[in-house]
Amino acid sequence: MEEVVHAHGHENVSADHASTFEVTTDDYLTPAGDCILAIDADRAPSDFSREFVDACQDENAIITAVLETPDERVTITGRGHPDLAFENDRGHVGRTSTYVDDRTIMVDADAAAADLPRDFVAALADGAPLTMTLRVE
Repeated sequence: MEEVVHAHGHENVSADHASTFEVTTDDYLTPAGDCILAIDADRAPSDFSREFVDACQDENAIITAVLETPDERVTITGRGHPDLAFENDRGHVGRTSTYVDDRTIMVDADAAAADLPRDFVAALADGAPLTMTLRVE
């Protein structure tokens, strides 16, 4: 089961955050948004199917985020949690911790923004398109 989100990078993408990564529907990014990888996403967590959300609420679920620019592909793997609500209408946040709020799309992620390859981050800072495919098993 999967959900696909399209967005694009921005000149202020720094990907310096050590415990989260985010893709947002906002059409702007300030330098303070150091976890944000891409903006202007065409979908928010609140747009995801009930079936997908239900599957992610299993604490044994494995959730992967495949992040693709035209030249590179990065995969981040985390897990589900019973409190994942997918109700936010702005941001998708993956977390290396177990903290959950309405933006959280996975917990215990094996990478955060700061862990991503710097050439991948540079492409996003140049405005590259990003496709984020979320899969749950």
